[in-house]
Formats: sequence, structure tokens, C-alpha cells
Amino acid sequence: MPKPTIFCSNTSSLCITELAANTTRPDRFAGLHFFNPVPLMKLVEVIRALTTSDETYRTVFAFAQSLGKEPITAPDKPGFIVNRLLVPYLLDAIRSYEHGLGTVEDIDKGMKLGTGHPMGPFTLLDFVGLDTTYYIANIMFDEYREPAYAPPPLLKRMVLAGRLGKKSGHGFYKY
Repeated sequence: MPKPTIFCSNTSSLCITELAANTTRPDRFAGLHFFNPVPLMKLVEVIRALTTSDETYRTVFAFAQSLGKEPITAPDKPGFIVNRLLVPYLLDAIRSYEHGLGTVEDIDKGMKLGTGHPMGPFTLLDFVGLDTTYYIANIMFDEYREPAYAPPPLLKRMVLAGRLGKKSGHGFYKY
């Protein structure tokens, strides 16, 4: 492979510095976290490893812009910016449902109509995948040790039962 090659990971939670450290050119490694559905979502998080060179960072940032995306610089910390804020919201929606705050449908409708979100937390969980959310939450909890990132028991049980959301045909909703 030519030396100018840049490696990027689209991870939403793994440590970019750790990934870069497992290459022979950690200065040419960065994170480029796209959001689903990629054709519709404008945001891309650009993540620098501790070893990412300035040139690599500028090239990756410009590449995201060349795709018509709106890049932002995110820290190399689990969850970066968006998932660091989003995952506790999703996990809290599950906890609220477990505690009887409302039905799945009412919580979704409340957040959609009351806050202007394009979809409620349970619709989003099903879209992202309950297994993916569970995996990300565990990575974040292992790093931060904050209760907000601990996966609720219901999420774990749904994943164990194979209720992964849209990809399995059954999550909080049936598809």
C-alpha cells in the first residue's frame, strides 16, 4: 500500500488511538463517523487519534466536506460528541418505560411532538439496533463508569432474546 494512504474507521464508540496504535502508520489514521441513513444525514464526526498528523486531519476533514457533509471535530473519547449525548437519552427512555412512565408509543410520540425530534427514542433504538446500542453503552460505561451509560436490564434481555429492532423484525415495535 502506498505511504500516502489514510486509514479511517467509521466506529461510533471505539478508541481511535487504540486502533491507530495497531497500524504501522498511526499518523495516517483517523475516525470518520457517518450517521445513518448516510445519504440523508449531513453530519460527520472527524476524530483525531493522539497520533493523527495535522495533514491527515485536514485531509480527512476536507474529504468529508467534498462529500457534501458537514464535518465537526470530535474528541477521541467513547461516543465522541453525538453518541455521548444520545446514548444516555436512549437508555433513559428504556428506564422510563421500565418504570411505567408511559407506553413505548406515548414516549415516542411525546418526544417527537414535544421536542421536535424526527423520531422517538424507541423508533430510533429499533432503527440503530438494540444490539448496537447495547454494545456502545457497554463501551461507554467501561470507560466512564457513570450510571447514565449502564445498559438497562430490559435492553440486555431484548438483545439476548434476539429482539434487535428492524434488522430482526422485532424490537420495541414489530416490523
